[in-house]
Amino acid sequence: MTTLTRTPTIDSAEPERRARLKHRRFTRWMHWVNFPILTIMIWSGLRIYWADVRDPFGVGIGGWHWFDLFPDSVNETLGLNRKLARGLAFHLTFGWIFALNGIGYALLCFFTGQWRDIAPNKSSFGDSLKVALHDLKLRKTAPPQTGKYNAAQRLSYSLIIFLGLVMLLTGFAIYKPTQLSLLTNMFGGYENARTIHFFTTMTFLIFFAVHMLQVARAGFSNFWAMVTGYELDPKPAQSSEGNSDV
Repeated sequence: MTTLTRTPTIDSAEPERRARLKHRRFTRWMHWVNFPILTIMIWSGLRIYWADVRDPFGVGIGGWHWFDLFPDSVNETLGLNRKLARGLAFHLTFGWIFALNGIGYALLCFFTGQWRDIAPNKSSFGDSLKVALHDLKLRKTAPPQTGKYNAAQRLSYSLIIFLGLVMLLTGFAIYKPTQLSLLTNMFGGYENARTIHFFTTMTFLIFFAVHMLQVARAGFSNFWAMVTGYELDPKPAQSSEGNSDV
């Protein structure tokens, strides 16, 4: 006679994962507001740039001129058509929004203490290179992360906030070079202020490209956390036990 033995069922339900706050509301709002603002400012700034028949920013060595950073072919493709008045109108209007957004973010970071998450510490400069090498698959392990952001993020975020201030000040310096002559002279004159303003914009574009690559590398959950503000805790490791027949 055969006896049927019922094998006890094991509860395989995954343990509940908790959502934790990763980004404050003001961080998310000001982060997303900055994207269209900077896009419009760069677009309108290029209209102002191309209103000058010269292209002062090119690449070359000595007397050899290899190429312009923004040749007429780019202008014609984008249809900017050297419309100075329209470029100035958009640039100055959204420049004020950019300034207010940045000032508001700085004040909120100060009063909430969030600046401590962004400000580099004494180990950030050395560890940032190790983080970069790890991201490039040239180093096996990343340095231990203390706090919300790693060393490379602390440096890059602090730098981009500083460059935002530089962009704002150089913008005023080239907009009102006579009335704000002290500010303009602080940057070495009108032409130097204009050059600094231009290359600061290029740095913003490089940062944006790297930032998007890092977001894609981190995965969708990291992107979604900047939308909702919350991130699910990692799944706990599940231990596997072997079954033995007696």
